[in-house]
Amino acid sequence: MAQTLGIIDLVWRGEKLACEKGSELMLGGIKKNPVIYGRQVGWAGEMEASTVSATIPLDRGRRMTDLWATNQGELQVICDTGQTYVFPDAFLTNRPNATGGEGGKVKLEFAAGFAEETLNG
Repeated sequence: MAQTLGIIDLVWRGEKLACEKGSELMLGGIKKNPVIYGRQVGWAGEMEASTVSATIPLDRGRRMTDLWATNQGELQVICDTGQTYVFPDAFLTNRPNATGGEGGKVKLEFAAGFAEETLNG
């Protein structure tokens, strides 16, 4: 039986971040919007951003301010099935927010352009 995606790790600005179950990756690119004229339908292209959302624990010694940066950086999304997606132009869309109890969950939401995909294994 083939392995399916189970674990996603992030590397943000060189720091490896272990993610909780439920992380999401949506690859951006050109989407097609319908354009109706008369009884015909065509389409017009529109760029849609890639998005990554993940929750990490707030470990002892981790500074939340180190996660937040106002400019872009490199984000790697590493899947346990061998795929790695590299976004050289990623940025956090919101300041990190920690939730007390249950491991101090910190929700991270990134946006980026196109990803470079590599496959290992």
